[in-house]
Amino acid sequence: MSQTMLIIILGMAIVTYIPRVLPLVAMNGKELPPKVKAVLQNVPYAALGALIFPGILFIQDDIWFGIIGGTTAIVIALLGANLIIVVISAITVLSLYSVFF
Repeated sequence: MSQTMLIIILGMAIVTYIPRVLPLVAMNGKELPPKVKAVLQNVPYAALGALIFPGILFIQDDIWFGIIGGTTAIVIALLGANLIIVVISAITVLSLYSVFF
C-alpha cells in the first residue's frame, strides 16, 4: 500500500473521529434541555423513515415485501422499540415470508 493511501485512510479516520468525540468532550457533565432531548429521541425514527420508505416505494418484484416489511417496522416502532429492534424485526418477518411464500 502506498504512503499516499495510508495518509488518506488516516485523514478519513481523523475526520470521522472528531465529530464523534467532540460532543462527548464538550457536553461532559452537562444536561440537555427537555425540548432538545425530545427532538433527539425522534431522530432515529426519522432516519428509519428516510431510509426504509423510499425502498418500499421502489420494490419491483413482490409488492408484498414492501407492505409487510413497512407494516412490521411501523407497528414495532409504534410499540416504542429501539431502532435496531425495529429493523431486525422487519428483516426477520421478511425472511420468514420469503421462506414460506
